Amino acid sequence: MSDPEIKRLMKSLGEAINETLSDAPKINDCIQSIRDSGYEVFLIIEAKIGFNRIEKGDSLPEKRATRSDEPVRLNITSEDAKFLKSLKISVDSEP
Repeated sequence: MSDPEIKRLMKSLGEAINETLSDAPKINDCIQSIRDSGYEVFLIIEAKIGFNRIEKGDSLPEKRATRSDEPVRLNITSEDAKFLKSLKISVDSEP
């Protein structure tokens, strides 16, 4: 597929996303409520779309869920903990 074709497809995807958001009743209702309260609304949504070319003969990667009974260790800094607390997410510390 040529670069212009990919650009056309990406533009089409962007337009579809914009149309979907602008036609969403819940979003429109919320925005209208804010406007009715005397505010101007700016809605900026960033979408990151990635893709890789699949060469002929390559197989698509398999999507498998993996499960482990071992606990996952996270290294959380004090800043991370503050941020999570601001979101009302508690972090249990190990004994």
